Amino acid sequence: MRDQRAEALARILVQYSAAVKEGDVCVIQSTTIAEPLVQTVYEEVLRAGGLPIMQLSTEGAMPAFYELASDAQLDWLPPTALWVAEHSDVRIVIMAEANARELSQADPKKQARAQKARRPLMETMMKRSAAGEHRWALTLFPTHAYAAEAGMSLAAYEDFYYAACLANDPDPVTAWQRQSDEVKRLTEWMQGKEEVRVRCPGTDVRLGVAGRTFIPCFGQHNMPDGEFFTAPVEDSVEGEVSFSFPATYGGREVSGVRFRFSGGRVVDATAERGEDFLIEMLDSDDGARRLGELGIGTNYGIATGTKEILLDEKIGGTVHMAVGASYPESGGVNESAVHWDFVCDLRRGGTIEVDGTEVQRDGRFVI
Repeated sequence: MRDQRAEALARILVQYSAAVKEGDVCVIQSTTIAEPLVQTVYEEVLRAGGLPIMQLSTEGAMPAFYELASDAQLDWLPPTALWVAEHSDVRIVIMAEANARELSQADPKKQARAQKARRPLMETMMKRSAAGEHRWALTLFPTHAYAAEAGMSLAAYEDFYYAACLANDPDPVTAWQRQSDEVKRLTEWMQGKEEVRVRCPGTDVRLGVAGRTFIPCFGQHNMPDGEFFTAPVEDSVEGEVSFSFPATYGGREVSGVRFRFSGGRVVDATAERGEDFLIEMLDSDDGARRLGELGIGTNYGIATGTKEILLDEKIGGTVHMAVGASYPESGGVNESAVHWDFVCDLRRGGTIEVDGTEVQRDGRFVI
């Protein structure tokens, strides 16, 4: 028997987030673990008149790749991946893992090399998205692995996740649009400002945002959603930041991360766990040590860290900063094969000031 919440999530993704219409070539990417949600998304795409293409990988494919791939295989870009980046109208990605730690033993140098080789794919899709030529949506399928990382049973995690996606709403397709007023208001207030300062224990960092565009997020790309973001001026970031939650990238977890910025660059980086991998990623290319994104979470329905950035970066009362590539629509010009988000929790003793005005205190907006 199908979970009606998964069916509601599929409708949100296809009808609202990706807005699939007749004739759209829609690529659905996931793993075989997510088959129930993939199937419902596939059916919704057909109902919308779209032209669906499924791309499913098997459990264990990525660990095998990093164990066995030669340099030539790490550098190779599949023609199908190039075609998707250059020609698809819509891409719906459903993350699904049976083992959140399956890449914990992968060689970080191999991961960095493969990431660098795939940089043209990310850049092409970012540019096409900014130009309105490509629509995309990202979600996950609840699994035992995600539930375990969040410290929940699968049933509890499913309840938590589908509620965060507003899949329980009587009219789920319109739910995010109805929730958008506050994030739009905050985004409009931020527009035209010059500097953001974030402070909390272990953190005091200034980020220039003059001339940059703030983007409100209410379900059009990420599901669940709830944030607004921009790209800091590339050479403006100064100070130190301590990140509150573990961060996963390429299947590897780092925690206790601290960055020190000077002239916009990460000039010192440490981690209590996974420091070697962190440094390997920061050294991937010239842009990986600069910030490509500053985001402010607005989803107060997500209250606790889950070790999954799709959710954690949306937590109301947090900020997140991503090293690496910036989104062109925000005005950023930083280029990198990396885009890695880290979250700083401001709910206990944190503040956000914008051009000297306090905007948030202890995780709550005061404007």
